[in-house]
Amino acid sequence: MASDSELILASRKAEKVYNDSLTVDLIIMDKFDANRRRLLALGGAALGAAAILPAPAFATLSTPRPRILTLNNLHTGESLRAEFFDGRGYIQDELARLNHFFRDYRANKIKSIDPNLFDHLYRLQGLLGTNKPVQLISGYRSLDTNDELRARSRGVAKHSYHTKGQAMDFHIEGISLSNIRKAALSMRAGGVGYYPRSNFVHIDTGPVRHW
Repeated sequence: MASDSELILASRKAEKVYNDSLTVDLIIMDKFDANRRRLLALGGAALGAAAILPAPAFATLSTPRPRILTLNNLHTGESLRAEFFDGRGYIQDELARLNHFFRDYRANKIKSIDPNLFDHLYRLQGLLGTNKPVQLISGYRSLDTNDELRARSRGVAKHSYHTKGQAMDFHIEGISLSNIRKAALSMRAGGVGYYPRSNFVHIDTGPVRHW
C-alpha cells in the first residue's frame, strides 16, 4: 500500500502532466486563433478589394458578350438602341443604324463610323457603371460642316477626327463631366477633350492625348 508521501508525489506528477497538457493545448489554440485571424484578415482584404474594384474590372475578364448602346441625338431628337456586337463579331445592320444616327444632320451626309469608337463608348459606360442613354451632340461632320463650324469657333480643329468618322461629343445625364473625363482618360484609348462650359466630353480613336 502506498504511503501518504508517495500519494502526494503521484498527485503532484499528475497535476504537472495536466498543467503541461493544458499549456500545450493553449499554445495550439493561440496558434490556431492567430492563423484564423490571419486568414480572415486576408479574406477580408480580398473581399474588400473586390468590393472597391469597379464592375468593369470583372467585366474585362468575362467571356465575350453582346455590346449594346442606347443613345439620344440632341439635335434631331432621335433615340436608338443598337446591339452592334453579338459576342462573336460586329453586326453590320446595327452598325449601319449607328452610322445613320451619327450622320452629319446639317448636310444630311452619312459616313461609316469607326467601330472602335462604339467599343470605346461601351467600355466607358461600363467604367462609369451606367446604362443611361448617351446624349450625342456631335458625331460625323462633313468637311463643309466642319469648315462652317471652324469659322464660328476656334475650338474646332481643321483636321478634326469628326470628319473621319472617328470622334463624338456627348454627355450622360446624371454623370458629371469630370467623371466621364476621368474614366475616358483611364482607358488610354484615344483622344479625350473636356469642355465643361459647353457641357460635353470629346472622345476619338486617334492617338492617345488629352486637352
